[in-house]
Amino acid sequence: MAARAPTASPLRPGGFAALRSTLDGRFWLVATLATAGSLLLLGVPTAVIPNPFFIRMTPTETFNVVVWVASAPLIGLLIATYVRPPGHAIGHDGGEPGAGRTTLAGVAAYLAIGCPICNKVVVAALGVSGALSYFAPLQPIIGAVSVALLGATLAWRLRDRARRCERCAG
Repeated sequence: MAARAPTASPLRPGGFAALRSTLDGRFWLVATLATAGSLLLLGVPTAVIPNPFFIRMTPTETFNVVVWVASAPLIGLLIATYVRPPGHAIGHDGGEPGAGRTTLAGVAAYLAIGCPICNKVVVAALGVSGALSYFAPLQPIIGAVSVALLGATLAWRLRDRARRCERCAG
């Protein structure tokens, strides 16, 4: 039985070159547009970006802004990983990994950024005092978990992207 050559991984030398070759102009365009869209989609309804449509009942905390600014580029890059590299066949080897984690992390970021008493589900479940007493202190933890999950999913999708494109080329 012949020994199988290890595939390049972004964690091994040469893996970054395989990954870099898949990050074309379309990838960066989509990442930039998706980051801008994420900033707006997370910032406007949570009133981190002051606007006449949504009013925040509690002041914006520093961690709200940190989670917002950290999440948007990660979401933008994750969305860009769904843009197929040139020469990559659709449906090459199954579905897209990480979609569920991306959605979960995006929802968690939204919950971490938003006003605790503006969230109707939280207020319905805990009441206004419960939202302030129990949910608000959890928001920084939810935000940290969200950013960590977005980062881990991005790393996983980029490794998978490099592996898939290496197989397509080889």
